[in-house]
Amino acid sequence: MSGRSASEPNAGVCVRRMEAAVAERIGSARYQLWFQAHTAFVPCPGELRVVVPTLQFREWLEETFAEAIRAAAHDVFGSDHPVRFVVEPELFASASESASRSNAEDAKPETVPTASRSTAAEPTPQPSKRSTSEKRRTLFGDEIVPPEPPRGRAGVKPKPETGRRWKSLDDFVVGASNRVAHASARSVIEDPGQGGNPLVLHGPVGTGKTHLLEGIYAGFRKQFARDFRPTFVTAEEFTTRFVQATRFGKQSAFRRQFRDCSALLLDDLDLLATKRATQEEFLYTFDSLISDGCQIVVTMDCHPRLADELMPELVDRLLGGAVWGLLPPDDETRLGILRQRAAQPGPAFPDEVLKFLARSLRGNVRELEGAINSVRHYARVTGGPISPQLAREALGDLLRHVVRTVTLADVDAAVCAMLRLANGALQSKARTWAVSHPRMLAVFLARKHTTATYGEIARYFGAKNHSTAVAAEKKVRGWLQNDEPLSLGERVWATRDLLDRIERELQR
Repeated sequence: MSGRSASEPNAGVCVRRMEAAVAERIGSARYQLWFQAHTAFVPCPGELRVVVPTLQFREWLEETFAEAIRAAAHDVFGSDHPVRFVVEPELFASASESASRSNAEDAKPETVPTASRSTAAEPTPQPSKRSTSEKRRTLFGDEIVPPEPPRGRAGVKPKPETGRRWKSLDDFVVGASNRVAHASARSVIEDPGQGGNPLVLHGPVGTGKTHLLEGIYAGFRKQFARDFRPTFVTAEEFTTRFVQATRFGKQSAFRRQFRDCSALLLDDLDLLATKRATQEEFLYTFDSLISDGCQIVVTMDCHPRLADELMPELVDRLLGGAVWGLLPPDDETRLGILRQRAAQPGPAFPDEVLKFLARSLRGNVRELEGAINSVRHYARVTGGPISPQLAREALGDLLRHVVRTVTLADVDAAVCAMLRLANGALQSKARTWAVSHPRMLAVFLARKHTTATYGEIARYFGAKNHSTAVAAEKKVRGWLQNDEPLSLGERVWATRDLLDRIERELQR
């Protein structure tokens, strides 16, 4: 805690006097319940900081005990000594340790009694016995109850503390499908707010978007000092907090929470698609952070241009930064992922087994991780060594359903569903642009995603011979090369965007 006066002589005495003065004003029982082990008094040059672990606890504490704390600070430090409430979980822990060490060093026989000494013989009040005046609502409508120390029984080993384990960019397996997105994530950590801002990562489920987002968050925490405050939140959490803030009249606290951060990392932005009010609030937060030079990183399951239900203003701002896509892993990347997961403690995986899985599986990262876990568990249950044969037995159902054959009918249905055409429209003799252009797109996608020949495709879509299918495919390639727009119905589409949408529909 460099730069803080907690290291100066007599700082420990001041802290103990503050504790005793606050306890005298609010009562020793309430002090034990709400302050001891949950709050740290940190004397700083020109002010006293009251360090607390969470924003919600700060709001409740400031609302309930601010007058008592300021009166105590007046008695200890002099007239009108400024008091500031600070939310810093890590600094809170450090400050608590520092205060404890300082108390031990400065303790003398005839010193001012601390709150903990004066209340040592008093029982800690149970939450159910607190008066109604002590109960307050947080930003989310829930009562704040400070965490109590675990009460273990004799001979019973307490459960280990658990918490979220943030993934690291060092654990991310880089391949052709994600190399640019990974490099962008690293550049954001090295120089936040100066490169692509916002950074938008999009791609199908299980391609590593959340891994990169968590890696950026962990990188910020490791790279910068404690005064750099990154905020990681999912779109669902953002929506829930916004709704609760609106319901309980805590909009100012909600905005302070998200607009005073150093970087905002939001996962699954697509979930805001149908929530107009939440989108507007996020848009204002977005503008505020960008104007302050703060980094924003969001993840989506599609390119912002394809997110029709997002506000045009929000889409426009997303496109103003760096937008990078992630694709399902190719063979080489799948093998790298499997090798990394197989290196964890447990039965050894021969390389021939990993290569077999990389060739056989075509799913996302989670499917690969699940395959490793299934094979490892099956080997433990059966007691046999891991081999290709054992892998086939363990993953029998998965391997049988891993390959989904795309048919001409699937392509036909996907194009009709996306462009809202009647079933059978592409197989009709109609030659209007509203039908002929979608038919050409269907021919192009059929060549890309099926094993059908030009002749089979031509017959399916009602053409006389295979040359019609060849010409249709060539036409679409020209549209893509020249980035030509397509006017279909009441909308003008970018050819590449429309094909991306149809392919997403095809993969469902």
